[in-house]
Amino acid sequence: MMQEISLKQKRYNRWITIVSIVIPVVVALLFGYKIPNAEPLSFLPPIYATTNGITAVLLVMAVIAIKNGKRKQHQNLMTTCIVLSALFLVMYVAYHMTSESTKYGGEGFLRYAYFFILITHIVLSIIIIPLVLITYSKAYLKDFKAHRKWAKYTFPIWLYVAVTGVIVYLMISPYYVL
Repeated sequence: MMQEISLKQKRYNRWITIVSIVIPVVVALLFGYKIPNAEPLSFLPPIYATTNGITAVLLVMAVIAIKNGKRKQHQNLMTTCIVLSALFLVMYVAYHMTSESTKYGGEGFLRYAYFFILITHIVLSIIIIPLVLITYSKAYLKDFKAHRKWAKYTFPIWLYVAVTGVIVYLMISPYYVL
């Protein structure tokens, strides 16, 4: 039984590695590509910022659920968070493939704060991909001890990425060209 889980985990780890590399590379490539003559999808930023906000709330609800012994509710909430994160990514890429990047117009301390939040958000959004997939795979394989160990790191980073996604949107939204 343990050897079977180990073999499955090795297979999952291979896919987790591939996905964790491919997603950031594809996003970076698509981010730089503009669809010729495409109508800007300027309605998307508030939608994907809201998606990040909902993800943050559901992450907290999932932790509360598991602490109260509601494993199925926790599982459903976490699966929803993964789906919302994937939807965010699709909308984010679609927006940037049809629209020019918005320059932040703030000055002084706010400018430094914005770029600190933005850079940490971007770096951690790349790091969170394998963390989420590893943590989820541990639960899927019913290795709950390992799942809890990984979740202690995954949860705060994922929550930070979700919350800072909203903050970045709120800080840059006054500078969007409509």
